[in-house]
Amino acid sequence: MANNTFDFYDKTSLKSYNLDQSMRYQLNMLDSLDVFTRKHCENVASLTCRICEYLHCDKGFTKYCTICAYLHDIGKLFIPPAILQKPGKLTNEEYNVMKTHTTLGYNMCMKDLELRPYANGALYHHEALNGTGYPNGLTKKDIPYEAQIIRVADEYDAIVSKRQYKSHIGISDTLKILIEDTKPSSSINNKSDALSTVAENTKLGKNNPVIVRTLFKVIIDDIGYEISLTQSYIDDLKENIKRWEQINKYIDKMEHAKKDKDKNYYLEGIKLLLKPEETLENATNIYEQYKEAYETRKQIIDNLYNEIKVIKKLRV
Repeated sequence: MANNTFDFYDKTSLKSYNLDQSMRYQLNMLDSLDVFTRKHCENVASLTCRICEYLHCDKGFTKYCTICAYLHDIGKLFIPPAILQKPGKLTNEEYNVMKTHTTLGYNMCMKDLELRPYANGALYHHEALNGTGYPNGLTKKDIPYEAQIIRVADEYDAIVSKRQYKSHIGISDTLKILIEDTKPSSSINNKSDALSTVAENTKLGKNNPVIVRTLFKVIIDDIGYEISLTQSYIDDLKENIKRWEQINKYIDKMEHAKKDKDKNYYLEGIKLLLKPEETLENATNIYEQYKEAYETRKQIIDNLYNEIKVIKKLRV
């Protein structure tokens, strides 16, 4: 029985910019990364591209921002695998090493003429509007807009990947974490500028609220797409259930027929309705599987609609 699948990061938007050709050299850089990091970079780029579209950024900036997102973690090439792929929590020393991927990636980009235009993504994507980010503890006025977008996409994908979602059900809990990081905080890193910046920083969180709200629109659109896919699968299941209801009627009539001619008539009807992998021997089992799959998908759609309602009530 066929199943439907859903890709959190559909690349339709990316293809619309013909990025495969314009980014061939940049994308080749990702081949040296480990599988997990490379996939993360692709996911963040896809989200970044779509956020830019929802923000109505022009095509040139969207392409630029997307390439920056692809390369944002390129510095992890130089992080020891024991730290980069450690399953548990990093020690303070290990975390300090991990944080150097921003400057390492920036230096790598600056040394390569093909990558140099996109160095901002590598350097600034962990900076926070309130000055609590790294590597330089910059505040909003000094953080490039592309980095503010990439930061939101990066944080979202990191949480999603860690939780291994198979559907958008429960995704609102992830968005609530982003909201917490968007709330104002008085924490600042640059003590020398404390007097001049504290008033501004108390009004800021780590993330740009406009970008976070835009991400919500992207996610709601994704959920709508998932609902559409699931509904298509449900429609297919309904047709198969009808087919099996007819098969079961023929089975019942065949079993109660007294003449061989009638038995053969119903048997031929059954054979016409059966798919290649189906037999009379597994008829009951297959019919129950279709019904179970139908009820399960109906519940998924209900849950997805509820998820949209929850997300629409979230406030940033």
